[in-house]
Amino acid sequence: MTLLEMSVHYADSAAALRARIALLRAAARAEEDPEVRRRLRLRMEALQPLLRESRELAVLTARYYDRSYHKHERYSL
Repeated sequence: MTLLEMSVHYADSAAALRARIALLRAAARAEEDPEVRRRLRLRMEALQPLLRESRELAVLTARYYDRSYHKHERYSL
């Protein structure tokens, strides 16, 4: 698998995570029970770093061989 192919998978993962967070956010708004709402918010908070990393890695792997791209300091391949 090439880095460009990997970038597509990372972008797909980011889209799935974004959709899941949106569903959790809607469920939290509609929820009456404060404990359930709190658990939904905690789950959203747990998914946020995964979403950020998926987006960053999608860009990194897509543009890794582009000479004008300055690599992300957090990740190295």
